[in-house]
Amino acid sequence: MKIALYQMNIIWEEKEKNLKKVEAVLEMISGKNVDLLLLPEMSLTGFSMNTKVTGESCYETVKKIKDLVTKYGILVGVGWTKQLDENKCENHYSIIGPDEVDILEEDINGNMEMDELDIPMLFDYAKLHPFSYSGEDKYFKGGDYQDFLFYKGFNISGAICYDLRFPEIFQIMSKKAELIIVPANWPDKRINHWSKLLMARAIENQCYIAGINCVGEIGGVYYSGGSALLDPNGEVMLPDELIDYDNDESVMIYDLENDTDKIRNSFPVKKDRREELYIKLVNS
Repeated sequence: MKIALYQMNIIWEEKEKNLKKVEAVLEMISGKNVDLLLLPEMSLTGFSMNTKVTGESCYETVKKIKDLVTKYGILVGVGWTKQLDENKCENHYSIIGPDEVDILEEDINGNMEMDELDIPMLFDYAKLHPFSYSGEDKYFKGGDYQDFLFYKGFNISGAICYDLRFPEIFQIMSKKAELIIVPANWPDKRINHWSKLLMARAIENQCYIAGINCVGEIGGVYYSGGSALLDPNGEVMLPDELIDYDNDESVMIYDLENDTDKIRNSFPVKKDRREELYIKLVNS
């Protein structure tokens, strides 16, 4: 599978301008046989609590991304805000397919949802842990489910930003997942935590971890990027191609082969886990 991470300088609360940036990247990589383009958390708005601007009840962002996916033939992972009611939203990340699902590889096997707008949601996840330190919990409800997508030989799952600090959910995901994507708006002042936690989650779970962060000054916060793909040994992989351009943005392209079973079988950590004991200790 060939994936691209777009380390994006998100224009604050400007959905249409950011959508044009995404299309420009899709145009740029359209001849490079990329299968999946991954964007940061809240991709078209930045990490905003202004849910009157960001909140969507009719999948507006997802629908527009679907049109781009159909046009360029590259799946896109996008972060967006789902309006639940007048008080609360959910922080979502979705992998979007094109209009004609049958043009995709036969090995796609996710929890496909065709909503009222006929949008193929190949993967959809709501951030489990709203970031209360910044007040996210006042505007966003935490999700309560996990999703998986089998695509191009990989079982894929995901978490969003602050979720990275909670290792339990990664152990649950990695029972099945071989690639876990972590879109984020992770600020520079805690970037050391970001890089170390990505490494820890890869090592603990013996799976690929793709961290997709933003870059630049966005909404008064400075982001320094640090997007990376780590292998199941926790090593930061060098991209097969790195494209740098305006505003410190970059696109990192990787050609992945799934060797997680080989690594897990050679050093079988998971067989020594004692999950019944862990549950007992939590409840004691």
